[in-house]
Amino acid sequence: MGLFEGGPTGRGVYDTLRDQIVKLDLPPGTPLLRAELAELHGVSLTPLRDALQQLAKEGLVKIYPQSRTLVTPIDMSAIREAQFMRIALETEVVRRLAEEIAAEALTRLRSIVALQSSIMDQPGDVLTFQELDEVFHQTLFVAAGHVQSQRIMRSHAGHLERLRRLNLEDSDDAGRLLNNREVIQGHSQILDGIEARDAARAMDALRQHLQRTVDRMSEKQAAFPEYFTPEKP
Repeated sequence: MGLFEGGPTGRGVYDTLRDQIVKLDLPPGTPLLRAELAELHGVSLTPLRDALQQLAKEGLVKIYPQSRTLVTPIDMSAIREAQFMRIALETEVVRRLAEEIAAEALTRLRSIVALQSSIMDQPGDVLTFQELDEVFHQTLFVAAGHVQSQRIMRSHAGHLERLRRLNLEDSDDAGRLLNNREVIQGHSQILDGIEARDAARAMDALRQHLQRTVDRMSEKQAAFPEYFTPEKP
């Protein structure tokens, strides 16, 4: 949940649109027509405007006054800034959890990884696997008692989330995810460090896990040039 400041109706529209944008159901360049969206979501223009303004603050849409609103391209400089913030915050979360974590929280995290393992080779469960990936990282923040920090981080991470989506969607001819074992291995290594009360080990595992996404940015830019903002020379 991001830092939306509008009413509950606008919150619902914001959540839906943001989810569609970061999952690339609304890819970069998609026009967002206010009248159509208001009718689709069954809302007036005011909560829709509030939702779009929040998405614009997060850099996920560009509003052209009296003209149009477009889903923005994925911005690589925004990805680097979001990655810096995420590593800074989440490694501190992991460090604190390695010092002290409730048994039930560790069990919950292990259960998420076990669920991922149980469906990782099932072509029909790609979306569930991806959602569990998000839940795992959210649960780290919850376990450390820093939910608001996770919300702040997420409000700056829309471009990074879209890149992660491109990475997670790599699949074979049968529709099985190709990177799922890397994801599960990364999660397991983080938890192993936490359970061993080895903060350095857990933090290093987290950094390596998070860095894989950005390491493949050039590859994804080459494969989907229409999705990205060209880098400045």
